Amino acid sequence: MNLSGIHKVYFFGIGGIGMSALARYFHQLGLDVAGYDRTPSQLTSKLKAEGIEVNFDAAPEAIPSRFVDSPLSEMLVVYTPAIPEKNEGLGFCRSRGFNVIKRSQALEAIVGQKRTYAVAGTHGKTTTSSMVAHLLNQGKHSATAFLGGIATNFNSNLVVAKDSDMAVVEADEYDRSFLRLRPFVAAITSVDADHLDIYGNAESLRSSFEEFAQLVPKDGLLLIREGIEMKVEAPVWTYAVESETADLTTKNLRVEDGAYLFEVWLKGQKLGEIIMHYPGRHNAENALAAIGMALHANMSWEEIAEGLKTFLGVKRRFEYQIRREDRVYIDDYAHHPTEIRACVNSAKELYPEKRITGVFQPHLYSRTRDFSDEFAESLSELNDLLLMDIYPAREEPIEGVDSQMLLNKVRLVNKKLVAPENLVEEVLRLSPEILLTMGAGDIDRMIEPLKNALDEEDE
Repeated sequence: MNLSGIHKVYFFGIGGIGMSALARYFHQLGLDVAGYDRTPSQLTSKLKAEGIEVNFDAAPEAIPSRFVDSPLSEMLVVYTPAIPEKNEGLGFCRSRGFNVIKRSQALEAIVGQKRTYAVAGTHGKTTTSSMVAHLLNQGKHSATAFLGGIATNFNSNLVVAKDSDMAVVEADEYDRSFLRLRPFVAAITSVDADHLDIYGNAESLRSSFEEFAQLVPKDGLLLIREGIEMKVEAPVWTYAVESETADLTTKNLRVEDGAYLFEVWLKGQKLGEIIMHYPGRHNAENALAAIGMALHANMSWEEIAEGLKTFLGVKRRFEYQIRREDRVYIDDYAHHPTEIRACVNSAKELYPEKRITGVFQPHLYSRTRDFSDEFAESLSELNDLLLMDIYPAREEPIEGVDSQMLLNKVRLVNKKLVAPENLVEEVLRLSPEILLTMGAGDIDRMIEPLKNALDEEDE
């Protein structure tokens, strides 16, 4: 698809993390950008502050007239698959004859001619792609990056390097979007079952990842977490922490003063040592994938080590809200059983003697139904659980699937359902030593109230 000649871009679902990165990109190019989303959020507020018009009315009349009256050849409409097909505004744009494309098609058009470093996986792709973007933009290179979270080093989900032929992309498996990419170097961090509302079963999901892996050319590189089997023609490096058999691995992984230290070895040769202030054993593993990509981009070990030492993480990925001797509050985007387990285990590794209280908001009825036993197991690793109602996102309720059903399966004595309006009160009642809030819905709206209440209690 050729984007030349486009002067105006209208987004349906502009408040989504991937959509907002595209909106920012076109805005930085000087195009007229606006869009619709269902509800206001921190992201939509930031977009508006950056000069991008956002409305929350799905009616065609809410689309600014300068877009409606634009010549067809100058107007582009981008939508996310999460937008219902019955959306009135989207239907109007189609009937008007505008060029209407999915987010994945717009991303394909932007990075199609670049050397693309793509990170895929049901977990870990946001952190890993943010690490790669930080490494490449810290060294002698530079790269445009489209990320699935707000990288703290950039305070954005977008990095624009206008003169670079390199791009870093979070390759999203939802709706099979990542199959539109043409990665030069790719990483696959995990293929755990997820999005079964799209794929139907775990094998169909795995096959889609293999199809993605086969897009990597013979002169590129595929980094793949050890244990994931893929048939590809491209060179492959396996990676895993503390492994005797992976191509890229760590040795002597340890925690010192809240930092993770480890040696990095590639095919039996020691490359050097990493000091990483971004916690979590799973993030040390994500760092291995990022290191492999950086090595393939001809970064020096010194650049890589310094880059990971200064990597500040991603918003809502094991993000400290309070970090004191007597009180710790960490917020995380974890919305899959594997992610919850990684979050809780990281907290346990850092604070082995502390009591851990978790607040979890399930995301999607279908995901809660498909993985209810696994969710119950991972949540049972906590000491206390406050469970919120399921965030429906794009779904209608499913009979028999609710948070009470999930709570009944959790093997904890100290567990309770809680409404958002009562959450602060319940957390204060427990007075947690370590508090984790987890979920991909709108639980992020509770971060500030919880932080303020805990700070006030500790004064």
